[in-house]
Amino acid sequence: MAELLKQKSSGPSLQQGASEVDDVTRALPHAVGPEKSLLSTMLQDSQSYIGTAVEEKLTAGHFYLPQHSTLFGFLIELFEAGVSIELVSMVQRLLDKGLLEKCGGPGYITELYTYAPSPGHFHHHLQHVKDKYVLRAIIRSANEAVARAYETPDEVPELLDSVEQSILSIRESAETNQAQTLKQTVEEVMQNFQALIMKEKTSTGITTGFEVLDRKSGGLKPGEMFVVAARPSMGKTSFMMNIVEHVCLDQGKPCMVFSCEMSSAQLVQRLLFARAKFAVSQLSRGYTPKKQELQRVINASMQIMDSKLFIDDTAGISINELRAKARRKQREENIQFIAIDYLQLMKSRTKQAENSREREIAEISGGIKALAKELKIPILILAQLNRGPEGRTGKSLGVPRMSDLRESGAIEQDADLVGLLYRSKYYAENDEERAALEGKAELVLAKNRNGETGAIPLTFIEDTMRFVTGPPAEEPS
Repeated sequence: MAELLKQKSSGPSLQQGASEVDDVTRALPHAVGPEKSLLSTMLQDSQSYIGTAVEEKLTAGHFYLPQHSTLFGFLIELFEAGVSIELVSMVQRLLDKGLLEKCGGPGYITELYTYAPSPGHFHHHLQHVKDKYVLRAIIRSANEAVARAYETPDEVPELLDSVEQSILSIRESAETNQAQTLKQTVEEVMQNFQALIMKEKTSTGITTGFEVLDRKSGGLKPGEMFVVAARPSMGKTSFMMNIVEHVCLDQGKPCMVFSCEMSSAQLVQRLLFARAKFAVSQLSRGYTPKKQELQRVINASMQIMDSKLFIDDTAGISINELRAKARRKQREENIQFIAIDYLQLMKSRTKQAENSREREIAEISGGIKALAKELKIPILILAQLNRGPEGRTGKSLGVPRMSDLRESGAIEQDADLVGLLYRSKYYAENDEERAALEGKAELVLAKNRNGETGAIPLTFIEDTMRFVTGPPAEEPS
C-alpha cells in the first residue's frame, strides 16, 4: 500500500487527500484500506453491493480521501440511472466528465478493481468507514465548539444549544441518512393520496379529535407549527389539553407538554376530569359522586398513568432549554407531538433579544418552527392576543383577527396554521344574552398553509373544561 500511495497513478498521498488536520498536525481518523475494499467490491459486483451500500445509508461524505468520495458518488449516479458498471466504459465516462484525475487516474482505479481479497468482508469494512467518519465529525464539532467558546464567551446558552444540536446530529447521521430522495418523497405522497381515495384515512397528519378542523387542515403534519391564539379566559389551555388527550390517550402517541403558566398537577387534574366527564367543581358544593362517576374517574386516572404523556412545568423556560429537553425526550421516548402553553411566557436569552421584546418573540417563534422541522413532528403552541377584539363594535365585538397576535408578526409568518379561539358569551351585554350564548365557541382558522380557512363552530362544556365539534344543541321547546 505504501508503494501504491507514492505513485501518481495510485492517487494522492494521505496528506494530499486529507483536507483536514488537527492543531498538532495529526491526520484525522481514517480507514483507507476499508474504503478501498468497499469501492473494489462495488466495482466487482455493482448490482449486489452498491444496493447494499445505499441500504446501509453510506454516502460520499463518509469517505476520507477525496478521490474515494468522488468515485463513490459517481458509482451511485450510475447505479440510480440503471447503467451497467464495467471497468473500461466507466473509466471512459469519468474521462468524458472530467472526473478521471479526481478519482486518482486510470492506474488507481485499475488497482482498486482488484484490491478486495474477498467480498465477504464488505459489511465489516463498511462499519470501519462509518466509525472513522463519526470520529472525524466529533473532532470537527469539538474544534468548532472550542473556537466559538473563545470567540463568543457571552453567548453561553446559545452556544450550549448549538453544541448539543451538533452532537445529536452526528448520532443521527451515524444511524440513518435523514435526507430523503425525491423518489422516496413522491412515493410517500402518493401512498397518502391513495389512502385518502380509498377512505383508509381522512387526514395525512395526526388528527386533533375535532372533525371539522381535521378536515380543513388534513391533520397536524410533521414539521408544522399550529398556533392557537385567544384572549385570556377563552379556554386556550382546555382546547390544547383536549387535543393532547386525543393524540396521547386515544391514538397512543407519546406527547410532551411544556406549561409555562400552570403546574403539572393542575394540567393533569384538567385532563383527568375532562376525560372522566366529571365536574369536579361540584365537590365544593357538597356533591357526593355516584359509583359510576367514581369508576369513570378511576378509569381515566389509570389511562393517564399508562400513557406516554410527559409534562414540563418550568416557568419562563427559554427556547434553547425547551429545544434541548424536547430533543432528549424524543430520543428517549419517540415523542410524536408537542404542545406549549404559552409563547409569550417563554424567554430568549440572546443579546439581540435583551432590548427588544418583538425580537425576542420572533426568536422564540422561529426556534419552535425550526424544532418542529428538526424533530419532524407537529408542535401546537398557544399565544395571547392583544386587546384588539375588545375595541371592536357591533357584530365584530370580541371577534379576533390575525393582526391581534401580540408583539410580533413573526408568529403569523412562522406558523403553518393559525386558529383564533373565542367565546362570544364573554362579550354579552346582559344576563339574557349571556344565557343565550352559553357554550357557544368558535375557532377561526385564519391561516392554513396547506388548505382552506374559515370558522369552525365549537361547543365549550364549562363544567368539564371540554370543547366538542359543532354548535351547542338547542333546548327542546
